[in-house]
Amino acid sequence: KLGPRGLWHLSWWQILTEAIVQHRHHGIEDPDQAWILGELIAYLASEASGAGGFEDMGPHWVAVRDGAPNRALRAGDRGVRDVAMRWDQFVQYLCLGLSQDLGKRVTQVRPRKQDAHARAEAVSRGLANDGVMEATVRVPNAAGDVVLRADLRARVTQVAVKVHAPLEGKPTTRVGWLLRALAGARPDLLVSAHYASARQPITATLAQVRETRTQLNYPQDHKRPPREFTVALVRPMGQKRGRGSGSFVSETPAQLFDFYRDIGQELRRWEAKPPRLPEVLETVSSVPTPDPPPSVAVDAASEVGNAIDVASRTSAGS
Repeated sequence: KLGPRGLWHLSWWQILTEAIVQHRHHGIEDPDQAWILGELIAYLASEASGAGGFEDMGPHWVAVRDGAPNRALRAGDRGVRDVAMRWDQFVQYLCLGLSQDLGKRVTQVRPRKQDAHARAEAVSRGLANDGVMEATVRVPNAAGDVVLRADLRARVTQVAVKVHAPLEGKPTTRVGWLLRALAGARPDLLVSAHYASARQPITATLAQVRETRTQLNYPQDHKRPPREFTVALVRPMGQKRGRGSGSFVSETPAQLFDFYRDIGQELRRWEAKPPRLPEVLETVSSVPTPDPPPSVAVDAASEVGNAIDVASRTSAGS
């Protein structure tokens, strides 16, 4: 009778996130409403409420984890699809967790018009072909999107951000700009320089790049400037299924938050400096007036002489 109405499914974790953002970062003017919202947050954040967010990677996690190194996964397997769907939910959980602490809406970058089933199929193919699950997270005003990659074959997880290199200066000067941005970063970070028309980037640890900036030079042409830089943090992947210590669900968020705290929020996009005027400008009065051309001076003298002759003849006639 009321006509068609939209239907949305909101997780308790999303509701808790919205409540925290409003209460902690935006503020509630009415004290009674602020108190009620605080009580709701305290209840939902309690483990007893059952609204604690993402719990585990599902009953098929161990089989998929162990089958990836042996290349024994197929995209159509039930277990692979279940893990792929849980990965999508897990990334949403990570975005909401960042939103709670940052007070800004953190989103997952997805292809347009791709629903949850299509995303699960894409992740399933990645697991079957390469043993990899990957997602991109966007934080407002950050220097670049954060790419989260779980490699089940290598048993490592990687969090990385890609930034555009400066458009001015020598290659070592552009690398120096990145080093200044990573002045307080840990030395085991992986730094990659991407070059135009090059299939693979040049990669080294941050410690190696600090020792010599030429470490990231293009081998065939040291004068070729880098186009982009990638900074990545790689750690052993959590193996367990649940939320305990050493689990995938616990270790991956810790890695993401550490990376954003140390790298993501410190990086800035490069901007060209505006041109500057000279510090001392010459005024008009200080500029010497040039002498007139000789021809002009002769013509002026002739005119004066003619005027004197005319005046003399006039006075003599009178």
